[in-house]
Amino acid sequence: MSEKIYDVIVIGGGPAGYTAALYTTRAGLDTLVLEKFSAGGQMTQTSTIDNYPGFEEGIDGFSLGFKMQQGAERFGAVTMQTEVIAADLNATPKKITTDSGEFFAKTVIIATGADHKHLGVEKEEMLLGRGVGYCAACDGMLFKGKTVAVVGGGNSAAADALLLSKICAKVYVIVRRNVMRATKIYHEPLMKAENVEFKWNCEVKELLHGMKISGVRIENNKSGESEEITLDGLFISIGRSPATALFEGQLTLDASGYIVADESTRTNIPGVFAVGDVRTKVLRQIVTAAADGAVASHYAEQYIAENE
Repeated sequence: MSEKIYDVIVIGGGPAGYTAALYTTRAGLDTLVLEKFSAGGQMTQTSTIDNYPGFEEGIDGFSLGFKMQQGAERFGAVTMQTEVIAADLNATPKKITTDSGEFFAKTVIIATGADHKHLGVEKEEMLLGRGVGYCAACDGMLFKGKTVAVVGGGNSAAADALLLSKICAKVYVIVRRNVMRATKIYHEPLMKAENVEFKWNCEVKELLHGMKISGVRIENNKSGESEEITLDGLFISIGRSPATALFEGQLTLDASGYIVADESTRTNIPGVFAVGDVRTKVLRQIVTAAADGAVASHYAEQYIAENE
């Protein structure tokens, strides 16, 4: 058991978490980062990141995550690879319980992220980065002039399809209902796009592939008819699951389970901040996660100064 009280504990070592740690340590705050896997979070699953400033040739997600970790640790941040199993955010000091023991802090910055929901079809994991992706804004340009499909009927799928329609030669939208749930603002431009074709009442049953994806077999859930579509890429846009189960009953969550926090990153509990994909926000990208981390560090520093 650790008796030390840190100024800041950051839960999660993705771009939001390590940016927060970089800023807090540079401000002279004693900072501990708790990460259960490796630095970088979800971006480690991306082979080429082209939309983060400063890397004109792009960079792989694992390398970028490691660089962010090194940057924070250069100024004194400490990383512990451990899983958080409980948190008492209303305590003074705040108590974080991990599988390595208990840790205490004046402030907590939550950067636990959100996982993309998977289709659950065979070989999905194997083909990740080999034509299968979950972020059109991240990887869409890899398929410029090619044929892709988007799976989903909500706002994320509609936004991805619209973006890809401006990049790709052909975009299929595979929707398991007979209508999209996306807000109406997306409907007209998608229907007018000549290179977008909808596959209504359809579900992906099989991924066709060699070393990378070559197509999908879909099945109409009304007629039972099957069809194979030849593809260069498949984007799965069926939503995300925020990693917030630990904080239920303490932090205010929205209907989808995201932590309610505005652009200040402050939550309903003083001294607790939510950054990156785990909080309510419009755009979930590496650059916006990093921005959240910087903002949270400012308010954490302010909170500590006002409560000492």
